Amino acid sequence: MNKTMRLTTVLLCAVVAGAAAPALAQSTEVNVYSYREPGLIQPLLDKFSAETGIKANVLFAGDGLLERVAAEGELSPADVVLTVDIGNLVGAKEQGLTQPISTPAITERLPEAYRDAEGHWAALSLRARVFYVAKDRVTETALTYEDIAKPEWKGRLCTRPGDHAYNIGLIANRIAVWGLDKTREWLTAVRDNLAFAPNGSDRAQVKAILDGTCDLAIANTYYMGLMLNNDAEPEQKQWAASARIVYPNAETDGTQVNAAGAFIAKHAPNPENANKLIEFLLSDEAQQLYANANYEYPAVASVQPAELTLSWGMLKASPVPFTDVAAHRGEAAALVDELKFNEGPRN
Repeated sequence: MNKTMRLTTVLLCAVVAGAAAPALAQSTEVNVYSYREPGLIQPLLDKFSAETGIKANVLFAGDGLLERVAAEGELSPADVVLTVDIGNLVGAKEQGLTQPISTPAITERLPEAYRDAEGHWAALSLRARVFYVAKDRVTETALTYEDIAKPEWKGRLCTRPGDHAYNIGLIANRIAVWGLDKTREWLTAVRDNLAFAPNGSDRAQVKAILDGTCDLAIANTYYMGLMLNNDAEPEQKQWAASARIVYPNAETDGTQVNAAGAFIAKHAPNPENANKLIEFLLSDEAQQLYANANYEYPAVASVQPAELTLSWGMLKASPVPFTDVAAHRGEAAALVDELKFNEGPRN
């Protein structure tokens, strides 16, 4: 999706020429700004509306929603913002775009590590950053993040650009665990073990495994499910069939995870309905629906991942709180630039 907004449902908005008052509240509606793809989130919102009678008006966009909320200020019609990556969630709070979520579900349903200490955002699902390895060329069944920095992986790794949010989250997690100096040493070795300069999407890395141009790809787990889905293109099923998933650090400090989550906009015209929506999204029903549709991990521990997701193995998530990861994202980005990671191996 490009940067152009796609309005799939008309939003009630008071931002008209000469408007001087905040957006009007509608007792039976909730306005949602969403980075999540329509096909993933719309079924959940339809279920919410059917159960509560509250109509969910949705604006879907690939990016720019936080900037939009900031620009709209008090006139913004946004009640709930659904976004991906912990950096967006923490950043929204830092920019003053949020208000505390008041539904008790946020503390009753979520572990402390998966929510803001003051209730300004909540994780709704988790995505793990794992290794896809070639079935016919890699025999290891257990690997660590440290392992891929070893000489035996020279010329065998591939990943998308280092400054993508997915990789920044992984590097920030390593800084939180190891400190900056050890992470710099590790990332330097990983860079020099790459088969080629980082490019493309997570799915493209798995294609490279089938093509034989790399043996281990760093990618998010749920892409395996999306490529094996009945609706996936036949060639993507071939990519997925060539690889298997290994959860890094499964026997030590755990695999890095990132979050898709939500916050209530500071000037939400319908805060009561916004809290009802977040409460619904944290329910067993909604968590299971989303896990089955997108192959991400439920943020609520009592809900099981999809059967296909479970077939890849058990996730032991890194216990590092998302707020700690977010605190190191700037250092992670600076490290990628310092090492010129995106230019690929040096020797």
